Amino acid sequence: MASSAKPASVIIVGAGMSGISAAKQLQDAGINDFVILEATDRIGGRIHKVEFGGHTVEQGANWLHGVGGLEKNPMFEIAKAINLKNYYSDFSQVSLHTYKQEGGLYPKEEVEAALTKAKSNEEFGTELAKTLSDNHVVDDDMSLLALERLNHMEPKTPLEKMIDFYSFDGEQAESPTVTSLKHILPRPECVLYGEGAYFVADQRGFEGIVHEIAKTCLAYKDDRVIDSRLYYNKAVTEIEYSETGATIKTEDGSVFHAETAILSPSVGVLQSDLITFKPQLPLWKRRAIDEFSLGTYTKIFLKFPKKFWPTGPGTEFFFYVHERRGYYAIWQQLDNEYPGSNIMFVTVADQESIRIEQQPDEETKAEIMEVLRKMFGKDIPDATDIMIPRWNSDRFYRGTFSNWPAGYTDEKHEHLRASIGSLYFTGEHTHPQLFGYVDGAYFAGIDTAKDVINRVIRRQGSKNI
Repeated sequence: MASSAKPASVIIVGAGMSGISAAKQLQDAGINDFVILEATDRIGGRIHKVEFGGHTVEQGANWLHGVGGLEKNPMFEIAKAINLKNYYSDFSQVSLHTYKQEGGLYPKEEVEAALTKAKSNEEFGTELAKTLSDNHVVDDDMSLLALERLNHMEPKTPLEKMIDFYSFDGEQAESPTVTSLKHILPRPECVLYGEGAYFVADQRGFEGIVHEIAKTCLAYKDDRVIDSRLYYNKAVTEIEYSETGATIKTEDGSVFHAETAILSPSVGVLQSDLITFKPQLPLWKRRAIDEFSLGTYTKIFLKFPKKFWPTGPGTEFFFYVHERRGYYAIWQQLDNEYPGSNIMFVTVADQESIRIEQQPDEETKAEIMEVLRKMFGKDIPDATDIMIPRWNSDRFYRGTFSNWPAGYTDEKHEHLRASIGSLYFTGEHTHPQLFGYVDGAYFAGIDTAKDVINRVIRRQGSKNI
């Protein structure tokens, strides 16, 4: 139990990317008396490495985006500076490795036709989104599904629906039915940084980037934070706020006081009943929070006693087509990243993620082995290990990354990130373009900290009058 006798200038709730980048910005501005309250025993938030099958794998954020775009992705630049191992993800040969529901490969031409259809939808949607923006009608938007219908290319067959899942659900963690056209296309990460995606596979984990930033503002010893301003295992349960300050209570009974608070929990946590606000947040704020989306994107890792899948150039990714949308659909084997590891993973999202979280691991493993035996033959060995993240069930996250729903206005998003009295809101969900991405979290933390710095300067000035 702890209690801060003297109020800090700033309390930061959450030590994910946004919280850490905000702390760095405060430190750089000479505001050193901040406190960070982290609900878990580590920093990084939804950037989370774990050990599996003798290797470090990522339960959360995994890909660096960029190279060849208009700007340099700061995440990619930090990764280069610290020599974080990453590998280009090449999907170009996946049409040769797309499996039917009951086994056997689709003809290459049939898969490429479905991919072409998906590309047409994306190109049509990009032009349509530009038209909607150029019309200057603030609330003019539609779902991605509506754009597909407008383009007369709504996916119909199981194969087309699987490719659609790969194109949209696999990026937004929610279906085109609910996803905004105007705020998804063109994809901001691709426009800014280029279309390349690089898979991080390093024993330091993707969180090595977070630690590299944290080392500029927090005390370290042997690659672990030892700074007395960072409190682990402090789950915030109550925030009492006014124009002049905030009192924050944690689950263990600790109480902290500050002139200003920066809140970086996921929008899913803000939608839950984990944190009580006193007074209750105003209706415009609660609506902005509750009407935004947080998707769930799950990588299920499996280790086998031997390889039974194709290996070599162009064999990193496999697709599996099932009548149920997104049913164990996207596969990646890690022989390139971890030679000899015999590890692969399958990606699910949205309702499939939630369904799988609610059933025992052995049941999921049995479903997966049934799929793999249809893909690669009845005689393949059982997986010796399985690891299933449960992001949606975790009360400290409630999902993986945010998604902009169709019809959610720019004004509502301004409300989502707007401050109230002494409370300032940050996180990847508050960035107007790069929501859902690590770099969005990074920039959001910086932007929020700048607003707080201005508040601190104004308050200090008024005290000196």
